[in-house]
Amino acid sequence: MEVVILPDAKTIAATAADAIVHLLAAKPTAVLGLATGSSPLALYNELALRYAAGQVSFAQAKAFMLDEYVGLPAEHPERYRNVIEREIAARVDFAPGAVQGPDGLATDLPAACRAYDQAIRDAGGVDLQILGIGSDGHIAFNEPGSSLASRTRLKTLTRQTIADNARFFGGDPAAVPRHVLTQGLGTIMEAKHLVLMALGRHKAEAIHHMVEGGVSAMWPGSLLQFHPHVTVLVDDAAAARLQLADYYRHTYANKPAWQGL
Repeated sequence: MEVVILPDAKTIAATAADAIVHLLAAKPTAVLGLATGSSPLALYNELALRYAAGQVSFAQAKAFMLDEYVGLPAEHPERYRNVIEREIAARVDFAPGAVQGPDGLATDLPAACRAYDQAIRDAGGVDLQILGIGSDGHIAFNEPGSSLASRTRLKTLTRQTIADNARFFGGDPAAVPRHVLTQGLGTIMEAKHLVLMALGRHKAEAIHHMVEGGVSAMWPGSLLQFHPHVTVLVDDAAAARLQLADYYRHTYANKPAWQGL
């Protein structure tokens, strides 16, 4: 796990975008994993700007979303499929149908989850997965207590996650759906490269447990310690609880230029 401490959201977004641009230059048919929430927004804006400048193309790429609310109407602005369309898919040149997400309106939700995992496998797996982390350590919507081997499935949101997400629903927790479909931790761990971004002091405890704590279902993100290629991009506030912060800064400052992320 590589921890990179950077000064602000703009620098974090540019660093993550560099990795995606490099991947697509080497493998135009790459499969990306797209996350929602606040953390990736600056990244999506940076990628849209680079596409507009002719620096990157998504025309041959595919993408899979991490999760989706259950039961939100297809036209709801906070349905994650619509969020991803608005923030990135419609701003670059993904081919029609190239971006897929779990079907939160499916009649048979367990079957939809199994089909989604199969679709990821059929595409050859995710090459680079973008991730955020919740203040309670959840990855995607794998809440504390989730199985570390879990697959895409139905989950019930915790009170904390509902409170955190109320800002997207006019500040009203009652408007936040109680159920989601989410890639499981086992599904996520099959991606070849995980790039996690976190900003702000409210993420510091989760980042500390994820990077330096014991691996536990109580802090689902801690499972990433077992992945062979994880990049954690954090600002100073999110890094505030890291005991080895000075070492992470030293390591990144002395990293060979050819390594990239």
